Amino acid sequence: MNKAVNKGKLIIFSAPSGAGKTTLVKYLMSAMDNLVFSISACSRKRRAGEKDGRDYYFISVKEFKEKIKNDEFVEWEEVYSDYFYGTLRSEVQRIRNSGRHVVFDVDVKGGLNIKKIFGDDALAVFVKPPSVKALKQRLKQRATDDDREIATRLAKAKNELTFADQFDVIIINDDLKKAKKQTLEAVQNFLNR
Repeated sequence: MNKAVNKGKLIIFSAPSGAGKTTLVKYLMSAMDNLVFSISACSRKRRAGEKDGRDYYFISVKEFKEKIKNDEFVEWEEVYSDYFYGTLRSEVQRIRNSGRHVVFDVDVKGGLNIKKIFGDDALAVFVKPPSVKALKQRLKQRATDDDREIATRLAKAKNELTFADQFDVIIINDDLKKAKKQTLEAVQNFLNR
């Protein structure tokens, strides 16, 4: 008789760009075993230092649209014109079937879509900046976007903040040490249920 493999759970992190979700995800990954980061697919160009298959699966707009047509994503969104991001169904299945837990770093709509599909098997965490002003400052300090892109990101962030109450947990990232502690506790409590 074959022993059934326990499927891993899903831990979803979403936030406006620059709120600090990637920093919290990296911390969580280093603090806990049995977590595997779900690598998203995207159609944007690689930034300096990014590697295909490590940071994202970089695919063309044409390939992305073909995968959408073939229902190969659990979630996807055209975040900006011809900037598609999504989570491949095969990536999630591969990790869950190994019995490990899947960690996502996705946009707000994508996070809510994953939560809707997987329900109680998923924990949706919203990382909130202390203010829009602080978010603007962080985006400028990051120095990866020009002023026009920052303005676009801030407009999008204001809209994304209205979805925070639809998540299971909200972490306000105004004190990184405190945010890390709250994140770790929330995830441990969820996995121990």
